[in-house]
Amino acid sequence: MSDVRPEGPLPAPGVSRPVAPDMKSEFSDPPVFAALDLGTNNCRLLIAEPARHGTFRIVDAFSRIVRLGEGIASQGRIADAAIDRTIEALRICAGRMKRRRVTHIRAIATEACRRATNGTEFLDRARSETGIDLEVISPAEEARLAVVGCTPLLDPDRRRALVFDIGGGSTELAWLSVTGPDRAEMLDWTSLPIGVVTLAEHFGGVSVDDTVYARMVAEVRGALAAFARQHPVERAVTDHGFQLLGTSGTVTTLAAVRMRLPRYDRSRVDGSWLNWEEIRAVIADIRAMPFEARAANPCIGRDRADLVLAGCAILDAIVEAWPERRLRIADRGLREGVLMGLMAGIGR
Repeated sequence: MSDVRPEGPLPAPGVSRPVAPDMKSEFSDPPVFAALDLGTNNCRLLIAEPARHGTFRIVDAFSRIVRLGEGIASQGRIADAAIDRTIEALRICAGRMKRRRVTHIRAIATEACRRATNGTEFLDRARSETGIDLEVISPAEEARLAVVGCTPLLDPDRRRALVFDIGGGSTELAWLSVTGPDRAEMLDWTSLPIGVVTLAEHFGGVSVDDTVYARMVAEVRGALAAFARQHPVERAVTDHGFQLLGTSGTVTTLAAVRMRLPRYDRSRVDGSWLNWEEIRAVIADIRAMPFEARAANPCIGRDRADLVLAGCAILDAIVEAWPERRLRIADRGLREGVLMGLMAGIGR
C-alpha cells in the first residue's frame, strides 16, 4: 500500500497503549503501529510498518459507519444499539491488530465520548469486551492530529492555511503558519459543537428543502463568525498567501461525486482539488437528488445519504467565510497524525 513520511511538527504523541494480552500473539521486529479513530459516526483503523527513508507503509485498514453519536444531541447519552454496533466494529479491529502482531497502539475517541453522560460506561465495556483502551482526546488534540496528518498536502509557498475537519459531532478548524515543505505551526484553532450527525438530527437529513438548508448554513455561519473575524482571508492573502484544506467524509464524498467515480477510490481523491465553481456545482447536484438517489450513488451510499446535506451546509459556510478559489481534499487526518506521533515516540 502507500508510503507516508512522518515529517513536520508533531503533536505530543500521548500514551502508546500496551497491546492487551488477548490481542497479541507475540511482538514482531520491526515494530507494527496501529492508529484507531472512533468518531461520532465512524470507526477507523490503520495499521502500519516502518518503511524506507523514515516513512511508514500501511499494511491494513478498516472503516465502518457505527453512528456512535446517534441520539446524543437529544438524549445526552449513547444509545444501547449504537454501543452494540461500535463494540462489534472494535472486535473486528482487535482481530486485525492481533493478526498483524501490532506492538504499539493509540486508540482515540472524540466528540461522542466527550459529550455522552454514559461515555465512561461505554469505554469500560469496550475495554473489557475487546481489549482496546480508548483515550478520549480533547478538541485541541483532535485539531492538532488532523493538522499533522494533512501537513504533507500543504503548499509551502502559501504561508497561511486553514485546515478543517468536518466530523460527526463537531467540526475542528486550525489556522496555520506554513513554515516549509511538510512543516506547519498551528497558530490558533477552534472546535464547533456542530457536525453532520448533530446538524442532520436537528434539521433532518432525508428531505431538506431550500429553507431548511439555508437555516443549516446560517447556524454554522453564526458558530464560525468569531473565528472568521479573528482570521480574515483578506489579510492572509495580502500578507502571506492563503490556502484551504479539508479533511472529512464530506469533502472526500463531494470530490468523488464530482469526479463521477463508479466507486470511491482513495487514490483518486486524496490530494485532489475542487475549485469554487465545482464546489457550488456539486453541492447543487447533491441538493437536487432525492434521498433514494443519494443512497444509490456509489460515492455516498445509504449510510451517508441522510448526512451528506448537513456536511454540504457546513462546507458551504466555511467556503463563504474563507472564499479561497480552490480547496485541497485530504483523505487522511487523525489516524495518520496518530501514526506519526507513535513513530516519533519510538524514534526518541
